[in-house]
Amino acid sequence: MLSLKDIKKDYVVGDSTVSALKGVSIDFRENEFVSILGPSGCGKTTLLNIIGGLDRYTSGDLNINGKSTKDFKDCDWDSYRNHSIGFVFQSYNLIPHQTVLSNVELALTLSGVSKSERRERAVKALEQVGLGDQLHKKPNQMSGGQMQRVAIARALVNEPDILLADEPTGALDTETSVQIMELLKSISKDKLIIMVTHNPELAMKYSSRIIKLLDGKVIDDSDPLDKNVVEPIKKPEKEPTKADKKAAKKERKKLKTSMSFLTALSLSRNNLMTKKARTLLTSFAGSIGIIGIALILSISNGVQLYIDQVQSDTLSSYPLQITKTTASIGEIMNTMAKNHEDSANHDKDKVYSQNAMGEMINTLMEETKVNNLEKFKKYLDDNSDLKDLTSDVQYTYATTLNVFTESDSGVMQVNPSTLLEDMGYMSSTQMEAMSMSGSMGGMGTDVWSEMIDNE
Repeated sequence: MLSLKDIKKDYVVGDSTVSALKGVSIDFRENEFVSILGPSGCGKTTLLNIIGGLDRYTSGDLNINGKSTKDFKDCDWDSYRNHSIGFVFQSYNLIPHQTVLSNVELALTLSGVSKSERRERAVKALEQVGLGDQLHKKPNQMSGGQMQRVAIARALVNEPDILLADEPTGALDTETSVQIMELLKSISKDKLIIMVTHNPELAMKYSSRIIKLLDGKVIDDSDPLDKNVVEPIKKPEKEPTKADKKAAKKERKKLKTSMSFLTALSLSRNNLMTKKARTLLTSFAGSIGIIGIALILSISNGVQLYIDQVQSDTLSSYPLQITKTTASIGEIMNTMAKNHEDSANHDKDKVYSQNAMGEMINTLMEETKVNNLEKFKKYLDDNSDLKDLTSDVQYTYATTLNVFTESDSGVMQVNPSTLLEDMGYMSSTQMEAMSMSGSMGGMGTDVWSEMIDNE
C-alpha cells in the first residue's frame, strides 16, 4: 500500500547542507499501528511530512498503491492529501470561534461534498470518537482530550486510507493519553496509522509495530514487511490501453481537490460575522485608507487641471507670433547700449548731436529676415499632431486696415500710425512697406489686429 524506497531529504542552510533523512526504506501494511521513535532531530517529523505530502523528498521514491510519486504535480499532491491522508497534530489546530461540528465539516469543504452530506459524515465521525452529544460546543469549552478527539474526528471524516499522528498525546495527561491511544488502536483495525511519539511506554503497549530512527536512518524495525510472504505473484505488466488511461483520468478528475464558490462565500460570511468588532474595525480602517487615497488623487488631479488651465490661459494671452519678416531685438538693444556708452565718454563742456532713432531703424532694417510663411502654413495644415499641442492656430494676412478720424483740425489717419513720419524718421513709403511686411508691428505702426479665436 505505502512504500518508501531510499528516501533522502536535504535542507540547504546558507552555504551548508543538512541531511535530515539518509536513505530510509520502509514498507507499510494496509492495516497496522506503526509508532516511530527516536531522539529529537533524528528525522521523525520530516519522515511524517514526506509521507503526508507536506514536504518533498530530495531523492528516492514514495510509492502509493504501487504508483510512483516522482512525477506528481501540485494538484496530485493536493488530491492525495485530501482523499488519502488524515492528520492529527499535537496542538489540535482547531478554529476557536467555530463549533465542534463546523471544525469537522471544514475538512470536507475541499472535497466537493454537499452541505447535507458534510453534516451527516461529520456527525458520524464525532460519534465514532465518542463526542456525538457535544456537537455544538466551542473548542474552548472542552478539555484537551476532547479537543484531540475532535482533531481525530476531523482526520477521519474524509475516510482516508492513512492516518498520520504527530505527538497526539504530547499535551495530554496520562489518563487522557491512554484514552486517545485506545481510540487510535481501534481505528487501526481498518486503517494504517503512523504515529510519531517520544513516549516509548505507550508505543510498546498499543502499537503493532515500532520503527526506531537515529540520525536520519532506520536502526530497528520490530515487524518489517516480508514481501515474499505478503505480496501475491504479479502478472507481467502490459501496456495500458486507451480505455484504461481514460478510466484513470476520469478517476483522477473525480478526486480533484476543489471548493465550490457558494461554500467559499458561506465560510467567508461566517468568519466575518463571528468577529463583528474586528470586521467593523478592519472595514473602518480600510475605508479611511481608500478615502485618503481617493482624496489625494482628487487633489492631485485638480491641481494638475488648474496648472494646465493657467498655462493655457497664459499662452492664449501671449501667443507665439510668426511674421513674414523678423528682426533681431538683441542687435537693437546692443545699438542702444553703444549709444549710451558713447554719450558717457563725451566731453561735458560740449554738445553733440546723435541720431539714435535713425541708427536703431538702420539696425532693424539690416537685421530683418524673411520667413517662408507659405511653406510653414502647409506644414501646419499637414501636421495633425500639432493640433493636440496648441489651443488655437490663426492666420492673418498683409492687408492694411486704413482708419481715419475727424477732428477740429480736419481728417487725420489713425491706422497705420504716422507717428514716425511726423517725427521725420521715415517716409510714408518706407513706413507702408515695413507695415505691410510686419517688421514694425512691435513699434506701433499697425495698432489694429484680429483677436485670437480663444477665450
